[in-house]
Amino acid sequence: MVTGIITDIGEITAITDRGDLHIEISTAYDMDSVAVGASIACSGVCLTVVEKAPGRFRVDVSAETLRHTAKGQWVVGRQLNLERALKVGDELGGHIVTGHVDAVGVITDKSAEGASTRFGIRVPASIAPFIAPKGSVALDGVSLTVNDVVDAIEGTVFFINVIPHTGQWTTFGAKAVGDELNIEIDVLARYLARMRQLVD
Repeated sequence: MVTGIITDIGEITAITDRGDLHIEISTAYDMDSVAVGASIACSGVCLTVVEKAPGRFRVDVSAETLRHTAKGQWVVGRQLNLERALKVGDELGGHIVTGHVDAVGVITDKSAEGASTRFGIRVPASIAPFIAPKGSVALDGVSLTVNDVVDAIEGTVFFINVIPHTGQWTTFGAKAVGDELNIEIDVLARYLARMRQLVD
């Protein structure tokens, strides 16, 4: 479990195809403090550290993960938003994020709004009911607040604002229209929807 507050931007430095992808990621984390078997969220995907060395760690990415995450994410040179697993007593600065991707969205709009950047993200119909104005969403592992939601015949688009700090300290600074994003809906929305389904 993580909070969606990114603490490092890593970079994929090597990939070996062994059935699953065996991926090496560079990081500024002190790897002496990270155990083999620990979880690190990589652009919203919770992965297990299987090997480590100073300044880098390795994870295995399964075919299932490849099918359900953003295109082009698992290539050498790709930057990833990193967050270590939450410890008991840590500050919950964002919202509860599990590291399980619910769907992939596409950036449809990017525009300046004051010093911030406003993004529009189109989502599949399967998760549209879980996206609500002023609700939380994790995009590539970043905890963000939904500003507006527009439901139309061609699909649902929601809008978020990325402040300069977030743009600088996450991969959002380099995002462009057409890029895909890993989306995790708010876990509370998921449970509320299930409860309502059982009651109805």
